[in-house]
Amino acid sequence: MTGRPASRGAATEPPGKAAALDRLIHERLRLGIVSALAVNDALTFVELKALLKTTDGNLSVHARRLEEAGYIACTKRFEGRLPRTHYRLTASGRRALERYLDHMEAIIRATRVR
Repeated sequence: MTGRPASRGAATEPPGKAAALDRLIHERLRLGIVSALAVNDALTFVELKALLKTTDGNLSVHARRLEEAGYIACTKRFEGRLPRTHYRLTASGRRALERYLDHMEAIIRATRVR
């Protein structure tokens, strides 16, 4: 993990000011990764790749961004002679996802009221 700070969420914004959207999670593939890990204890690289229907390179780049932010944790080990990479959502990642979902729900509610 790098020293990169996690994005601020809606809960930290002052009242009356529009909260900043967590751009790190907002990207389609990264949202897919954290959402998949939110409902699974852990997933392998191969499982995530199949679930999200993406390429090795694309998944690697986006997973690394989430890992650098501390939203997901990655462990690598060998099972027999085959390397396996496992990902899981961190507590920080779960909080970031919850803030993101709260933010999106607020946008939807505000849009429907008008």
